[in-house]
Amino acid sequence: MNLTLRFLLELAALAALAVWGARAGATPLTAVVLAIAAPLAAAVLWGALVSPKAWVAAGWPVRLGVELAVFGAAVAGLAAAGLPEMAAALAAVVLVHEGWRAAEVRRRAG
Repeated sequence: MNLTLRFLLELAALAALAVWGARAGATPLTAVVLAIAAPLAAAVLWGALVSPKAWVAAGWPVRLGVELAVFGAAVAGLAAAGLPEMAAALAAVVLVHEGWRAAEVRRRAG
């Protein structure tokens, strides 16, 4: 069930970055470019380092850092786009997910 939540969070992060890009652009062209480039950059970074089929064999600290950077950027993007309630909701769900995942890792190790 937590894997489903994680997938939904990944999609929400990409959508949040697109919303930020669309609202941050000073002109319609820059808004479109940012709305495409921001989630694309996050998806490439995620695919390269975090996904189960990652292209780069990175250690756990690197994967966690990238994951938190992408989720953090999504939360910050929503806040910067004038959507603080959505930013807070996304942050809360990310915290629930990370806590749940940490509990699963401890349970397996113990």
